[in-house]
Amino acid sequence: MAILFDEILTKGVRAGQIPARENNARDWYRNAAKTFGRVNDSSLMRGDASRLTSRPAIGQMYMYYYDAKHKETLPYFDRFPLVFPYKIVKGGFMGINMHYLPLIYRAQLMDALYDTATNTRYDESTRLRLNYNILSGAAKYRYFKPCVKHYLTSQLRSRFLYVYPSEWDIALFLPLERFQGASKTKVFADSRKSMGRN
Repeated sequence: MAILFDEILTKGVRAGQIPARENNARDWYRNAAKTFGRVNDSSLMRGDASRLTSRPAIGQMYMYYYDAKHKETLPYFDRFPLVFPYKIVKGGFMGINMHYLPLIYRAQLMDALYDTATNTRYDESTRLRLNYNILSGAAKYRYFKPCVKHYLTSQLRSRFLYVYPSEWDIALFLPLERFQGASKTKVFADSRKSMGRN
């Protein structure tokens, strides 16, 4: 994983793009990530053991393997979520899984979420200040509702892979959604409907 992110970050910095700080830099990294037709998720998970943790922190971004408890009755679920946890609950946590949005809405939601960052260094000290009341109370976060998911610790199938804040825009657009039970097209159509977008 580190190799993939480092490769994109290095190209971006050489092109004068400072990760996360300006809209044009965010667009540059998102577009660079979008060019990947397929990314091997198991290679990502094995790529850098120093990123793996058993406990996610609120407001940080993580990837991990997940097996939904009620998958027989769910219309679909994401086996490899890309999540910002925002609340610890009994038996697990609540999180925003960005994979449930089409790319254009992921970008718009992420742009709004940057306003909640604890600082503008976009290093390991940076996290998002998130809670449901903040998200539901502001129009600029209107795309978050299809992304809100309850994750059970008992259903985790890996440790959490930490994504550095400088890499958020890359991870956002990498083709890593792994929906089970429905196609990406169907998931995105349902998300657009739930947001009042057709």
